[in-house]
Amino acid sequence: MTLRGRTALVTGGGGPLGRAFALALAGAGARVVLTGRSERAPAEAAARVTERGGAARTAVCDVADPASVARLAAELVDEDVSLLVNNAGVAGPVRPLVDIEPDEWDEVFAVNVRGVYLMCRAFLPRMIAAGRGDIVNVASVSGKRPLLNRTPYTASKMALLGLTRTLAGEAGPHGVSVNSLSPGPVRGPRMDRNFRLTAELTGCSVQEAERDFASRAALGRLVEEDEVARALLAMLAMPGLCGADIDLSAGMIAPA
Repeated sequence: MTLRGRTALVTGGGGPLGRAFALALAGAGARVVLTGRSERAPAEAAARVTERGGAARTAVCDVADPASVARLAAELVDEDVSLLVNNAGVAGPVRPLVDIEPDEWDEVFAVNVRGVYLMCRAFLPRMIAAGRGDIVNVASVSGKRPLLNRTPYTASKMALLGLTRTLAGEAGPHGVSVNSLSPGPVRGPRMDRNFRLTAELTGCSVQEAERDFASRAALGRLVEEDEVARALLAMLAMPGLCGADIDLSAGMIAPA
């Protein structure tokens, strides 16, 4: 598969998964635009892309802020963005629902759901006008199974699945495919943070928290960043895929 001649916009481009997406997309020939709330982290990821011979640029954007998204759309008016990867997200608090403050809840939904809505609202019209495009929303296996003490996150990811399926019905007739990619626990800083918080909450060790979590997957392990990036490329290589959710969780939703 080649993405040569296409421009891919990746939100949350400064994080580990955003960097993995950027490297994979650029490796397939796409020009990549990486966004983040600040320019430093996306710039580091863009540098990795260019070091490998790819084409990348960065832009600052807070996906939860309509004005910031509008500025991004204006900044990229000369870019033919035909591929949007909504990867920006926050993990939110790790506590029982009754101990979560309303502003904490709102922050999770602002980024994880409102941000996807705003980005699609800004860039989908261009794809519809061109008669082609792909939108991939990064959801989570946590939107399809219980994850104790993580209600804002799981609720936001379940909302994202509904957004994806409905938008696919709206955009598909115009030649634009909308799908979601639901990773399971991806090895990296975010999961390390969650294991530490779980350990503090339950009194177990960080290692025990990780082992317990990984044991819920059929393969008994976490998913690697490059595996998720390869799954993204596989989705883009399936032109008939629309309104689908791809589970990449090492069997996390498999029955125990």
